[in-house]
Amino acid sequence: MKRMILTSSSGAGLTYADRADMVIPFIYRFVSGPLPTADHLIRYLGWRESRTWVDQMHWSDCVPVRQSPLIRRQDRAGALLWVCKNYGVDLIELWFDPEPNSQLQLIWILDYLRFEPSLTESLRLRLVDFDLRGADPSELRHRDVKQFDIAEIDLESATLAWEAYRAPTPELCAGLLDRPLGKLSFLKPAMEDLLAELPSPATGLGATETRLLELIASGRSRTDELFQPGALGTRVFDQWELGALLEGLAFGPAPAVAGLDGKLATLDPDNARGRNAAFRRSRLSLTEFGKTVLEGREDFRRHNPIRRWLGGTLLTNEQLWRWDRESRLLIAP
Repeated sequence: MKRMILTSSSGAGLTYADRADMVIPFIYRFVSGPLPTADHLIRYLGWRESRTWVDQMHWSDCVPVRQSPLIRRQDRAGALLWVCKNYGVDLIELWFDPEPNSQLQLIWILDYLRFEPSLTESLRLRLVDFDLRGADPSELRHRDVKQFDIAEIDLESATLAWEAYRAPTPELCAGLLDRPLGKLSFLKPAMEDLLAELPSPATGLGATETRLLELIASGRSRTDELFQPGALGTRVFDQWELGALLEGLAFGPAPAVAGLDGKLATLDPDNARGRNAAFRRSRLSLTEFGKTVLEGREDFRRHNPIRRWLGGTLLTNEQLWRWDRESRLLIAP
């Protein structure tokens, strides 16, 4: 029996756990920035001719070299659906851990596969209730992870959730919290984590921004203390995205954070070495304004601009959706 595993990039260790003939990790970050267009995502999963290999990322780029013969034909890299159908894959396992970006990848893939009945019958969802990124491959090799068949209602729920996340307002995402989502048991808490990144009605800060200020207020002055996995207790953003949030708190008209290296405001976003060095040089503290924001006596967004994406929603000061975490209530602009 040939097995294929579809997983997030955090599950790349499954490649070395020998649980499948092919492990395909997906790299897209859906939790920040504008979403890729539907056409772009279809091209990512479709055929790629050799002349376009340099132009854009393809799903096959993330598959280990030793598995390459299964997916490359002469001068072309295969479409994911074609590979599944033509290489005798009997079982397609979905390993996506609970963190929000992985759950978004899961609903994207389920939506993509939904209208291929010959494949959906082969789908099995693994209940990954642990951190895949931190799991040792030797442990994964033998770990008992509960498995479920995928029913049509689960595919419908995935499509509904993916469409909600791509919508131009977050209202449909908020509506998911009151709907049953079948076997997609981690999707609802992931969606609530994403909504919590909308500005608070009291402070104007999202959940991760709030934790950044709280930790800086407690004496964590170095960015490596803030950016290390698990330090914030929130699980939405990676270290690169955290850097952008921190810059937003430090470089606006009314900064909440002092001590962030000013070179970050002018360095090219792709200059990873220069940006890392600037973050390491920084020694952070809260401004007086930052203290009042953290105490709930000032609204950060009334003094500072915002231009940030939550799925298909572009947040600006004129279109500023907010989320009340205590009452789980979405507040329209």
